[in-house]
Amino acid sequence: MFKYKVPYVNLSHDHSLIKKQILAKVSKLLHRGDFILGEETKIFEERFAQYCGTRYALGVNSGTDALFLSLKVLNIKPGDEVITTPNSFLATASAITAVGAKPVFVDVTPEFNMDPKKLDQKITPKTKALIPVHLTGRPADMDPIMNIAKKHNLHVIEDAAQSIGALYKGKKTGSFGVANCFSLHPLKTLNACGDGGMITTNDASLYQTLLQLRNIGLKNRVESDVWGYNSRLDTLQASILNIKFKYINNWIQQRRKNADYYRKNLSDVVACPDEQKHEFCPYHLFVIQTDRRDELQAHLDKNGIETKIHYSIPIHLQKCAQSLGYKKGDFPVAEKQAERILSLPIYQTLTLKQMELIVRSIRKFFNK
Repeated sequence: MFKYKVPYVNLSHDHSLIKKQILAKVSKLLHRGDFILGEETKIFEERFAQYCGTRYALGVNSGTDALFLSLKVLNIKPGDEVITTPNSFLATASAITAVGAKPVFVDVTPEFNMDPKKLDQKITPKTKALIPVHLTGRPADMDPIMNIAKKHNLHVIEDAAQSIGALYKGKKTGSFGVANCFSLHPLKTLNACGDGGMITTNDASLYQTLLQLRNIGLKNRVESDVWGYNSRLDTLQASILNIKFKYINNWIQQRRKNADYYRKNLSDVVACPDEQKHEFCPYHLFVIQTDRRDELQAHLDKNGIETKIHYSIPIHLQKCAQSLGYKKGDFPVAEKQAERILSLPIYQTLTLKQMELIVRSIRKFFNK
């Protein structure tokens, strides 16, 4: 039994709707026994690349591994600097440190994404790459980011972990950078029943090297040209994802309807995310903002509504980041947002009755 009338996510219910399809697919896989880099994985990779509008896609163990392997294949190494944002999930910066490089942060816009106007001041001779994060599923402002990267001869790696299906000026996120990274974690809109990640690219040489890096460095059963890693998307997860892929556009449309409902009924009491004409947002998260965030969250909890905060502590203020030398006040926009943000339930199986309860509860809190 759920503690909440409206849980933040409802994975058991979501999966119950396609359970028979999943079990039938898993049964066939158990019969065939091709558990590692099997046919279902290849099919999923081809579908994913086509969906994103890239030449190639390859499945890896997680979104974090996608970032790590992308940095490795681009020869990002100790002494290098990689610029990203401080308000992302910790994995973004963690992947940079995992290759020995230094995360350098730049503040964000009111839309939570990398502020291109503040990028130039962060670029040094040590800077090798930019990692814009499409936070909440809203696309970062990619045109100026790509122009700055070109001017300084920098790689762009998109952290598209939350943005499956997002469009920037008609182009899918995950198709701008030289290597682009998605998460298939169970909480994502397109989600595995366990960990999983994807890398997209248009570069044939990078793709071939990534195929080796994810598979112990092997180019065939017995030969290896590079030292590699064990980071493969399981065929089991790929087979489940192939089923879910049939529904992804419908799920995104339902999330967008839910977002519209919130906007229409809450914009006069809290700050709601808008959407520009050049954007198409899949709403992995629907993040409102209010100066009374903690009080509101406690109020909603008492009324049986579960919410989350993404994320309450910016990366530069985490204990693990102390050696980077940042302090409170270095990124005022991201820090202020961290004090005000609250993620409401937005999943595609959320009912109108549940959303009405959320809206009534929020309006009651503000006496509206």
